[in-house]
Amino acid sequence: NLAREALDHGLQEVHLQAWGGDDESLARCGAALAAIAPGRVLVKLPLTRAGTTAARRLIDADVPVTLTACYAVHQVLLGAALGAAYVAPYLGRICDRGRDGHAELIAMQQALAGIGSSTRLLVASLRQPDDLARLAVGGLNCFTLSASLAAALFNVDATQEAAAQFERDAGCGADASPSGGQDSAS
Repeated sequence: NLAREALDHGLQEVHLQAWGGDDESLARCGAALAAIAPGRVLVKLPLTRAGTTAARRLIDADVPVTLTACYAVHQVLLGAALGAAYVAPYLGRICDRGRDGHAELIAMQQALAGIGSSTRLLVASLRQPDDLARLAVGGLNCFTLSASLAAALFNVDATQEAAAQFERDAGCGADASPSGGQDSAS
């Protein structure tokens, strides 16, 4: 299965979404997912009454849980009280609701720090490279990235221009200095 293949390629953990609607079904599905690789598969559950009831059962059975669809600071505190390994707020979707998602996620991080919780925020729905930087400055350090966002992290015009200049300088000729005539401190 895909989760096992990902773990075999060196991933330390994989987060898999449970389904089922009610707490019994979510807990049963979550236990089956966790059995794929105990301790390395984290079961994702929604921050609903059914999801948190299922989370309580799984956490009591030593299954690590990620609570998803977090939109408010008080939900992070609920996840911490349950002992969730992660709570996943959706930055982009919070912003889509006309709220300051960056400030709210930083407040979530501060709330966890304020109570001394080991629960971590796993920030989802980042859309711009600057989202990552703004949140990291605010103390957040765990993110999910789309392939397009990961690629965009390398698309800085000044860096691309400098790299192209390095290549042009390197091709200046055999008697050119190793720095290609550029200031060696650059």
